[in-house]
Amino acid sequence: MSLAIFPVTPRFAAEIGDIDLAQPLDADTLQAVRDAFATYAVLVFPAQTLTVQQHLAFARNFGPLEVTVQRALRGEKLRVQEEIADIANMDAQGRVWKKDARIRLFQMGNRLWHTDSSFKAPSGYASLLYARSVAPIGGHTEFADMRAACDALPAAKKARLQGLVAEHSLMYSRRRLGFTEFTPEERVAFAPVRRPLLRTIPESGRESLYVASHIGKVSGPIGELPDAEAEALVAGLIAHATQRQFVYTHRWRVGDLVMWDNRCTMHRGTEYEDTRWPRDLQRATTSDRADAFGAAERATAATAEY
Repeated sequence: MSLAIFPVTPRFAAEIGDIDLAQPLDADTLQAVRDAFATYAVLVFPAQTLTVQQHLAFARNFGPLEVTVQRALRGEKLRVQEEIADIANMDAQGRVWKKDARIRLFQMGNRLWHTDSSFKAPSGYASLLYARSVAPIGGHTEFADMRAACDALPAAKKARLQGLVAEHSLMYSRRRLGFTEFTPEERVAFAPVRRPLLRTIPESGRESLYVASHIGKVSGPIGELPDAEAEALVAGLIAHATQRQFVYTHRWRVGDLVMWDNRCTMHRGTEYEDTRWPRDLQRATTSDRADAFGAAERATAATAEY
């Protein structure tokens, strides 16, 4: 069957109709989804009705499933199975979290511009976020097209980025919000990994920026940049990439499944009354190839079991 594809812009974000993700996809339909994903990088599948296992079965079409980083957090009890990243504002008993809950403070990092699992080895490929309940107001998700942002860089700026490599870690992004109390085990699990600031996406051949709030240090062929210079460089790239012309804002409806390519997008959640309204979004994320950055990577502590 042919897909109904409704682009938001000619080359970024599209809604997909005439598809039921609760059912296994035939080869032609799956290839059509892959082709649309390569073009638009963000796909919206409205009005889905999925069990957790159906959600995960669709995600497996795009690589091996990650396990949630919450498993590495001190004393954290999971509300859902470990292949699901819990983007809800509820504890393991289904109660809306308290303002000072440790997991709430940790999850505030989702409101920074980031790309999922850039801090893991292997890094993240596809994220698939499914809405089981939504807040009545707020709580949107914004997506930035890092390919278009890269295309729009001045030539001299892009030339400066060639050969620069950044360290990514969850600890860097959480420190920006004042979350600094990591256990020794968490520090091992979230040890930094190195990623280039520019990469080419194989399916489209397009060059993309690869930056996120998870970045701390940046180094080049002649050594590490001073901290202030690295911070200013990354902040400038994020500000450039999140200009309105590069951003799609998704306003959630129950039953929406949104998938995005972490290799060439950034995203962030917007504010809502998270200690008042229960909101249940669940994410499956798949891993990129182990050799995505030119050499096979050994799994880090946070990712060793998948």
